[in-house]
Amino acid sequence: MTDKTGIFDQMNDRSREVFRRVVEGYLESGGPVGSRTLTRTLSEKVSAATIRNVMQDLEYLGLLDSPHVSAGRVPTQQGLRMFVDGLLEVGDLESDDRRKIDETLGDTRSDVAGLLDRVSTALSGVTHGASLVLTPKHEAPIRHIEFVSLAQDRALVVLVFADGHVENRLFSPPPGQTPSSMREAANFLNAIVGGRTLGDLQPVIAKEIAARRQEIDRLAHDMIESGLAVWENAGERNERLIVRGRSNLLDREGSDEDVERIRTLFDDLERKRDIAEFLELTDEGEGVRIFIGSENKLFSLSGSSLVVSPYMNADRKIIGAVGVIGPTRLNYGRIVPIVDYTAQLVGKILSDRG
Repeated sequence: MTDKTGIFDQMNDRSREVFRRVVEGYLESGGPVGSRTLTRTLSEKVSAATIRNVMQDLEYLGLLDSPHVSAGRVPTQQGLRMFVDGLLEVGDLESDDRRKIDETLGDTRSDVAGLLDRVSTALSGVTHGASLVLTPKHEAPIRHIEFVSLAQDRALVVLVFADGHVENRLFSPPPGQTPSSMREAANFLNAIVGGRTLGDLQPVIAKEIAARRQEIDRLAHDMIESGLAVWENAGERNERLIVRGRSNLLDREGSDEDVERIRTLFDDLERKRDIAEFLELTDEGEGVRIFIGSENKLFSLSGSSLVVSPYMNADRKIIGAVGVIGPTRLNYGRIVPIVDYTAQLVGKILSDRG
């Protein structure tokens, strides 16, 4: 059963409290919660046998599971989702957490890359999890484009932005390129840059190439398409992902299987694989989102959760995201305000920088 409203309709006050207590106990201890433990915490005084019956009903609804015979219960992924959506109490940001984040981000004079690297380090340190920070694309107008030959099969495309920022990418030029074809390609692009951003420039390039196809040498045409493709492919987006705190997850006590799953998760991250969902979060509206287990295919093999929030620029445009990865038994009530505060702080700092 997956309809959350329908499931809640089948739960009375007692079953809801038992469910909440089991989940809270699991998030605190990481282990199964038994009926005898619940008899000491429930607001209603009932027998352990009565609680066991309620737990069996919750197990039938798909909200709890019993990992071992005669053991207590743990929440299923569906149960955790139900708890997060309907019963989670998110507290205020703890003053100590706020102080640590503020101290780390206090010096805003460094470049954006350095600032966001410190953000990622701060998040992993405060939450004792692993952190992900998606850095913004550089949106300033382009002032100049140049192609630089390094070898027969290697070249650089260099973009100089109006704010002085310079980016370059290594790529393999099309066969047969010459210094003159590289100059022709650069001259063609610089003639139509006109203060456009990279995003603005790409459709203009396609239109101009189509209109002036007879004027452009075939080698120069190929160089233009190959050089600028470096900024369009998935590799460029993946390079914007900062990951910190791997050891925080690997050092947690767990089975060899759990450790291997975490290693697989980070190996995938290092290879920049399967992160499309995380990148797309920046286009899906503001606010903190929680992904539990297989709700995000990146974490389906690792039993992990992701708490993530986008951040915005001065124009309220989403330009990046910050997140925390941890086990599914994360202290969501504490992590959510940390991620939310950090995202808002990063957005404010970047907006103030202009």
